[in-house]
Amino acid sequence: MSLKILGLTALAAVCALTSAKAALAAPDVVLKGRLTGATHQTYIDLPFLVPEGVNRISVRFHYTGREQKSTIDLGLNDPNGFRGWSGGNKSEFTLSATDATPSYLPGPIIAGTWNLVMGVPNMRPAATSEYEAAITFGHVNDKAAVSAFTDKPLNDKAGWYRGDFHSHSAHSDGNCLSLGGRTVPCPVFLTLQAAKARGLDFIALSDHNSTSQYDAERELQPYFDTLLLIPAREITTFHGHANIFGTTEFVPFRLGTKDLPDVKTLAGIVHTKGALISINHPMAPTGEACMGCGWDAPTDYTDIDAVEVVNGGSVFAQHDVEGPTDGIPFWQARLNEGYHLTAIGGSDNHDAPDTPDHRSPVGLPTTVIYAENLSQADLLHGLKKGRVFVDMGVGADRILDLKASVEGRGEKKMAVMGETLAVRAKSNVLVEVEIKGEAGSHAELIFNGKALPQVLSVESEQATVSFHVTPKGPGAQWVRVNIHDQDGNIKMISNPIYFNIYKK
Repeated sequence: MSLKILGLTALAAVCALTSAKAALAAPDVVLKGRLTGATHQTYIDLPFLVPEGVNRISVRFHYTGREQKSTIDLGLNDPNGFRGWSGGNKSEFTLSATDATPSYLPGPIIAGTWNLVMGVPNMRPAATSEYEAAITFGHVNDKAAVSAFTDKPLNDKAGWYRGDFHSHSAHSDGNCLSLGGRTVPCPVFLTLQAAKARGLDFIALSDHNSTSQYDAERELQPYFDTLLLIPAREITTFHGHANIFGTTEFVPFRLGTKDLPDVKTLAGIVHTKGALISINHPMAPTGEACMGCGWDAPTDYTDIDAVEVVNGGSVFAQHDVEGPTDGIPFWQARLNEGYHLTAIGGSDNHDAPDTPDHRSPVGLPTTVIYAENLSQADLLHGLKKGRVFVDMGVGADRILDLKASVEGRGEKKMAVMGETLAVRAKSNVLVEVEIKGEAGSHAELIFNGKALPQVLSVESEQATVSFHVTPKGPGAQWVRVNIHDQDGNIKMISNPIYFNIYKK
């Protein structure tokens, strides 16, 4: 069917293939045209060429003439046939191998001629309508500018954002009770609902080696418009488990094979995709009950971004943060070796909903990140920077932050949690701890992995307490804080401030 027969005055389709970076700012293909009354109740194919190397197609569509009751519906065909039909209910959509906007099908992005299909259920005889379709191609290793599932921050304000970095659903081994009381694979919706009930701002659904959850998350993100969904996977190997955050692309998990010979290769793939990698429950026992749960893979820790120092399943099993499977000693040993790894926590939830006999573990523990806004890019940037604490309590206003300062060379120098402070050997460093939590708790300073004898009481719900330390060197030097409740249980864990020792 020709455009001329349809009465369509076609403007030239503009095709400008650009780099992945430029594609974030400008479309790769723009299809423009003008419809007249002759297109009433017809279908129009708008062909465009998809080159090799594309792994995502995103479409933004706009048309005029609505005041004349003109209506244009949309669909999409790939070289092999049908990929979706959204009618008039969506002006934007995206699809890839792992996920797609509802109405469209995820699957391979095949190189060749695709067709954006316009259906015209109504166009009055004298009416005209100008349309424009802006089509953007995604490529392997493109970095999400804002989020994989939303194109804007959910909150524009800088501040502390609370989330859970480890959870599971029906897409791996998450279970819950059905309406009839049977144990069934647990729908994604219930995990997100539990996260919102906990007052969380973000959640990373990290099903084992799976990518199918991304399609469900893309469908649910518009509904959960105050809860940011971060794409994640738990890379489950025979030598340890690791979460990756920030990409919907497939990442190989068969460690020790030719496709993934070692952890360095895994981390390289993750970082090339603009994502982060964190070691999960490193001290968990490995055996028939949980194959490969403990971390024993040969690792250069410069390749790792974070460590799960508190795992909700371990806390439940040992009735406390501290115990034989707690990840804090593993993490602190790496800090003493000179690696700057951010401590995070994750519930490792496998049974999301609250019931009269069961409290969902989602959000226990919570990872709290200081970020410039509530977007994937800024949260992961904040995680990498290390201005992060782990909270075993429930409360959106709880805060733990550190500041270290020293007088030097005629000026006062200062660093906050996650940063490095340059100091002369044997300098007297002031460490100020900002706490907003429970009155009656106490602060314990950890200096280079050892708890100082001095423990300071926190007399009110909001307080600042101060310590002094003297970094001496050589070797790694750092300081952090634990907050204990009245019974001595750890309730909050800070990340370190690092010291760079220099001579006079």
